[in-house]
Amino acid sequence: MPGIKVRESDSFDEAYRRFRKQTDRNLVVTECRARRFFESKTEKRKKQKINAKKKILKRLYMLRRYESKL
Repeated sequence: MPGIKVRESDSFDEAYRRFRKQTDRNLVVTECRARRFFESKTEKRKKQKINAKKKILKRLYMLRRYESKL
């Protein structure tokens, strides 16, 4: 779990900003979203778009590998 040590010279905003950066680096928020049961339609569409792009790139990569062997 992310955690920070608050210095005496830090304001609340600075400490909160450092805490948020640390949670972003540790992927806490994205992991929570991934573990949720319900996915909204926009989340589903985003995932489908990402998967479609990955699939196209993989096909292009495989096609280029095949053509280079010819």
